[in-house]
Amino acid sequence: MKFIHAADIHLDSPLRGLERYEGAPTEALRGATRQAFERLVDLALHEPVDAVLLAGDLYDGDWKDYNTGLFFARQMARLRAADIPVFVIAGNHDAASQITRVLQLPDNVHLFSTRAPETCVREDLGLAVHGQGFATRAVSDDLTRAYPRSCSGLFNIGLLHTSLDGRPGHEVYAPCSRDGLRALGYDYWALGHVHRHEVVDETPWIVFPGNLQGRHARETGAKGCCLVEVEDGRVQRVEHRPLDVARWFDCRVDLSEAASLEEVYARAGPPLSAALDAADGRLAAVRLRFAGVCAVHPRLRAVQDQVINECRAQANAIGGEAMWVEKVLVETRRAPSAAERLARDEAFDSLLSTIHELELDGERLERLSAEFSDLAAKLPPEIRSGDEPCDPGSAEFLRQSLDEAQELLLARLLDQ
Repeated sequence: MKFIHAADIHLDSPLRGLERYEGAPTEALRGATRQAFERLVDLALHEPVDAVLLAGDLYDGDWKDYNTGLFFARQMARLRAADIPVFVIAGNHDAASQITRVLQLPDNVHLFSTRAPETCVREDLGLAVHGQGFATRAVSDDLTRAYPRSCSGLFNIGLLHTSLDGRPGHEVYAPCSRDGLRALGYDYWALGHVHRHEVVDETPWIVFPGNLQGRHARETGAKGCCLVEVEDGRVQRVEHRPLDVARWFDCRVDLSEAASLEEVYARAGPPLSAALDAADGRLAAVRLRFAGVCAVHPRLRAVQDQVINECRAQANAIGGEAMWVEKVLVETRRAPSAAERLARDEAFDSLLSTIHELELDGERLERLSAEFSDLAAKLPPEIRSGDEPCDPGSAEFLRQSLDEAQELLLARLLDQ
């Protein structure tokens, strides 16, 4: 027997704010989740597999219309024509969808109950699949406590959308333990929710396939599904198959001791070339992160627009339309010798003292926080809740703003 295990498809996930980025491959990125899912169905038909398991977050919240669901139904019909059953559970993002509950799907799709765990048995495949979907967005209980024991004589798969025992960067949903999963006697746990591929255990197999398509610069590297081969009731092979059509990279560029912008661009070239190679023919979407202590730091801060445009031009020369620089983050620091010169200068010293006094003045910071909180209510949703949410009223935002103001002012003064 052979089956595909995938999760966190997030069909038609909105990639907000792309219009703000010059040269952004908007259409390619917006259509990426659909194309990746089509590739999954292509893989299932090509192998061919005996079953497809989708472990939650098929959708991305409530839909604006039926198009997302109709696209999914069409893909399921392709699998039905090949007599391939599909087992689906709802995840936290699916729970918000109203249309999902009334959309009619082909009869090869089994959508598990959200009220209690259930078991779907396919005697012809020697397979028993156990699962329960999310009824609400926030599920804090261990759903596996109610899962049934394994069915004797069959290959048992547990479908579950969960944070397991916790994973960095992911909210805690349906928490459970490895020991709890082992106790049920299943042969394979098909998990979802965590967007990075991970084989948690092999006795039994407990696997996160990761999401099918990276959607922003925090979802880097190859994305896809797991192709699982079973012989004589035992897992023989679990292979991660990349299916993404665009691949994200977060590239750190060490600028230690760099003294000029020309040297900055020279050091950015190799990571860009490496990202293009690692994309393996896909669109490479790159975030550059400049770091290190260097003499060029003040200049970098003063001409950031120039720097990002030069980096985008460099990426275009290296990869053409196959590469795009999404953002350049300047996280460098001034060289100590420059800091010592600034400390001796009265004007610089006065500026630094004023900013430092503000950082220590709790009353003034509270007033600023209140003013910024009023501003936050007027911001568009894509800024408040994107992949890098902005909360102007928070203490973290104020500290970051003060740091950036200091860096910008010093850079501009040094540039005079």
